[in-house]
Amino acid sequence: AHRIITQAVVVGARVFGRAFTEAYRQASAGSKYAQSAAGSSSSAANNYASSGLTLDEACKILNVKPPQAGKTNMEDTIERFKRLFDVNDPTKGGSFYLQSKILRARERIELEVRRAEEEADARRMPKIYRDS
Repeated sequence: AHRIITQAVVVGARVFGRAFTEAYRQASAGSKYAQSAAGSSSSAANNYASSGLTLDEACKILNVKPPQAGKTNMEDTIERFKRLFDVNDPTKGGSFYLQSKILRARERIELEVRRAEEEADARRMPKIYRDS
């Protein structure tokens, strides 16, 4: 009986070890991808924000057009957000997961518009040079 228990423990440890190493490899590959995207170009790093959504995914979720040169119809975006957010309210039988995705999509679009506005403001501000 103790031999069977020992075999079960050893096999379980092997399975757990393999699963752990595979998860570690995937996490390592993901972090290397994020580092290379951040290091190679700022547009690649900006494409995948902390929300975990690309701008394209966010626009598809809310069914709006992507911002062109940092400009979009935010009233339309907010209107669609409110409607979808209310429809997916868990107290009304909706899905918390979908509601979260809708919120993250709105935040991602707002982030992109905010970044574009900041870049435009930075370009408009004159550079001041000091003589030494």
